[in-house]
This record gives sequence, C-alpha cells and structure tokens, in this order.
Amino acid sequence: MQPVSQIVHHKLHEQNRSLAPPLSLAQIAALTPPEFEVSISDENISAVDLTKDVDLVGITTLTQTANRAYEIADSYRARGVKVVIGGIHASVLPEEASQHADSVVIGEAEGIWATVIEDFKSNNLKQIYKQDNRPDLANLPIPRRDLFDKSSYLVPQTLITTRGCPYNCSFCSVTTFMGHSYRCRPVQDVIEEIETLDTNKPILFLDDNITGNPKFAKELFRALIPYKINWVGQCSVTIAKDDELMKLAADSGCMLLAIGFESVSPTNLTTVGKKANWVDKYEADIKKIHSYGIGIHGFFIFGFDEEKEDVFDRTLRFAQNMKLESAQFSLLRPYPGTALYESLDKDGRLLTKDWAEYKEGLVFEPKSMPKDKLEKGQIWTFNKFYSLFSIFRRVGFFRRHAIKLWGINLYYRSHWRKKVRDNKNQ
Repeated sequence: MQPVSQIVHHKLHEQNRSLAPPLSLAQIAALTPPEFEVSISDENISAVDLTKDVDLVGITTLTQTANRAYEIADSYRARGVKVVIGGIHASVLPEEASQHADSVVIGEAEGIWATVIEDFKSNNLKQIYKQDNRPDLANLPIPRRDLFDKSSYLVPQTLITTRGCPYNCSFCSVTTFMGHSYRCRPVQDVIEEIETLDTNKPILFLDDNITGNPKFAKELFRALIPYKINWVGQCSVTIAKDDELMKLAADSGCMLLAIGFESVSPTNLTTVGKKANWVDKYEADIKKIHSYGIGIHGFFIFGFDEEKEDVFDRTLRFAQNMKLESAQFSLLRPYPGTALYESLDKDGRLLTKDWAEYKEGLVFEPKSMPKDKLEKGQIWTFNKFYSLFSIFRRVGFFRRHAIKLWGINLYYRSHWRKKVRDNKNQ
C-alpha cells in the first residue's frame, strides 16, 4: 500500500485568497520519496480536512499560529496519525512543540527529512531531529508547486536563492532559524528552476535579503536578464550604494523591492541593532532606487522605547513624501528566540505568552506611550496611507507597472480594512 503524507500550513490571516503559497511545504514535498502520496493543505485557502486518511502529517509553525498548529496536531494524533512539527517556533521551543507531536524537526529540513521518513517507515521516530551543520543549498529538488492551486494566490510563483542574513536585528528571528552565515544557491540551479515557471508572470523571491552578497546578486541578475521576467524581492536599503547592482536589478526585471526602514528615528535603529540603516541617507537612497524605475515597499515598526506620539504622523509623512509604492506598518513584536524577547521577558514587560495574542496587537508593556495609543496609531497610519487619495498621489496611473502597483495597494487596503472591521465586531 502506498503511504500517504500530508503537509499542513495553518491559517495566518482571515481572507479567501493568500498572497503567496507556502514554498517551504512544497520543498518538503519534493524531499519526500516518490513512494509516498503527498498532499499540501494550506489553511489560508481552505479548511484542513482533519478526517483525511493519512499515515504521516507534517506541520510548520510560526509563533502567532502555534496554538492552531498544536490543535491540528492533537486532532490527528488522537486518531493515531503520526505528526512531525517543524518551523521557526518549534525550532526555538522544541520541548513545547514535542507535547503535541511525535517528532520535532529543529532548523531547516534538508538533510533531516530523509532520516525522518526512514525512521517513520521503520516505526522508530525520534522525539527530536537536529543537524549540526547548515544544509548545502546546491542541488535542491524543484519544489512540488503542482500541489498548489495557483488560482488561489495573488503571486503564485515564488522562489528562494539564498538563506541567512548578515545582520542581527534584535527583533528578527531570521538569524535564529537560518543563521548568520549567508548561503547562496548555485546560480545555474536557480535558472533551471526559473525555467520551470511561467516567465510571463511575476516572480516573488522570498530571500530575506537577496542582495546580502552583492557579488552573488550581480551574477544572478545577469543570468536573469535574458528571461525578461518581472520580479519582486527583499533587500537592505544599502543596495542604493551600488550603482552596478541597482542597474543589474533593474535590467533583470526588478519591479519592486521590499526594504526594512523600520523607523525614521536614528535612536530606534541603534537600539535594535539595525546598523546598516542611516536615516539621514534615506531620502537620497530612495531617490536613487526610484531613478532606476524600481518601486519600494517599506517596512516600518511602531513600539520602540524612545518613540513619542508624533511617530505616526512623522512616519506617514515620510512614506508619502518619498512616494513609497506600498508599505506595512507593524507593531513591535517580540518573538521567542530573539534578543528582544529575552530582554522584555527578563524585565517583566511581556504581557502574555499566549501565542495566539502574537498575531495582532501589542504583547508587551510599552515605555513610549499607552498601549491603546500605539494600537490606534497603527490603525490611523494604515488608513491614511491606503486612502484612495494617498494611493493616487504615490502611484498615479501613467508609470511603469502602474496596474500591478495599484493591485498591491488595493490588496493591502482591503486586507487592512477587513482587519479593522473584524476588530470592531469582536
């Protein structure tokens, strides 16, 4: 009999369509031997069938959805199905995760998953799986994108070329999970994967910092040019310091870069270890990136200790005056495994360790202003930035990729307005 494996991605937000498919699950599916019948359940798209006849279930965890992951795991285990849990949250708190799983995978799956499968087949699953070294990114199998319903995602084509981050921001869990070392896939491997995609449709690179190694990025961008794709990626604002890198990014089809500005206050950036960012250089850097025809999606965080109540207006004016094509305004969130979490926990400022509360709102006692002012300020900033007048002012109509950029803005506008309505109804 062919064993059946199901890989589960639990609900992160309330909507009928998700931005992008969970690529990590497609990668795990590709690592699973062909003798297994594999399916992927993405709860952001449709409910997980907890009655499905399966032999092995793999579940990925984020802190904000850990409780739901555990509910799913407990439901399967109650009827005798073996469950393996992995992901960032389980890697940081494996003892907690092991209470809901037969096995916990710490860290990246490559190099471990084959052992997990063999142990499952011999009915000898271990409680914890962890490898000593970071996996080599050469010769990774092509992710099983055939297991996704592409019509359910706004950007169904995603790809990763690197892992790790050379920076060490106190609020970020990337280095905890992926490490400080910056590992790159062979460019030829990336190109071979690109050739399996529809190059007439946009591609989203999921790297945490696609230009973290400029030499690699330049080689990659040169190789992409003949394919005439449109792509979106994430990088540091330091890309603006390298004109050759900027030109190659533009020539290779870059339409938008997601950049973590985090704050318009130099003090805040110093406090959290964001050493690559210089607020007094932001305006020149943004103008440089825009001069190459590349849009910017800015990330900003509210809730740093030194902030005053004018932070919302200052951040909004900055984002609008710089004509950022889109942006996210988040509340500072201390995830387990980060230096920020350890610091706030030590100081007794964490308000809860109920992981469901880490999905929205503030989970620590702020120093800068009352909790309700922070939460209302975030809502105010989002509403102002994504007003139709603001979108028109920033994006307009007669520019490169205008239709796509309007689509991105309307997606965030709809997503945020629904979130506000849901909060009012609770």
